[in-house]
Amino acid sequence: MIQAEHIQFAYRGMEKVLKNLCLNEEAGHCIAFLGNNGAGKSTFLKCLNRILEPQGGFIAVDGLEIKSSSRAQIARKLAYVEQRTEMSRLTVYDTVLLGRKPHMRFAPAQRDYDITDEAIARMQLGALKLRYIDELSGGELQKVILARALAQQPKVLLLDEPTASLDLRNQHEVMRTVANIAKEDGITAVIVIHDLNLALKYCDRFLMLREGEAFCYGDSGVVNPESIRAVYGVDAAVTELNGERFVMVL
Repeated sequence: MIQAEHIQFAYRGMEKVLKNLCLNEEAGHCIAFLGNNGAGKSTFLKCLNRILEPQGGFIAVDGLEIKSSSRAQIARKLAYVEQRTEMSRLTVYDTVLLGRKPHMRFAPAQRDYDITDEAIARMQLGALKLRYIDELSGGELQKVILARALAQQPKVLLLDEPTASLDLRNQHEVMRTVANIAKEDGITAVIVIHDLNLALKYCDRFLMLREGEAFCYGDSGVVNPESIRAVYGVDAAVTELNGERFVMVL
């Protein structure tokens, strides 16, 4: 579904931030990008949909080569949920409808309204659809932005720290929703996240970055005491409870 080969990127006048990063993921997977601040997680995420232009490498999504594609073509394949959402005086309904923009020619068609209604219902936002988004709580706003991304009907969903600034309940609700979307809709979800335990609970693939390079990449087994020590510089134990793995810093 998404293929990235030997991605390299450097900000102007700086050393390389990304060094030959690779990613190959199939539909239905939920992959976490892990690593310290400055490791290149968000930069890699932005390179995947060409918000940032890589200086080397190849990226394709569902057969579409990203480098040679228009913004509209990319937006029909990838939906990007950034860490901070700019507030505006739009209603929830209009905000979600904006997700249909890559598929519209001139004005919304009935299909666009139907898909918007489905996305709002799926995120359980029906009671809020006429509210303005600058009146919402952080958890409510994050659900609206996810609904807008769903309305795009993407093949790949890119999320940059979607649980930042959310309370415990909303963190789990957002991550559970994303994991379910990936499985039910057969899309690939790519998530930049700092909380290892949230990642282990809801993701099934993991890319651990260190200084712009892939330290390890694979299933939950790559998140182990050795990799945590190498990537984060802390000692930790990885234990299992009720069939789920979690990390405890020592």
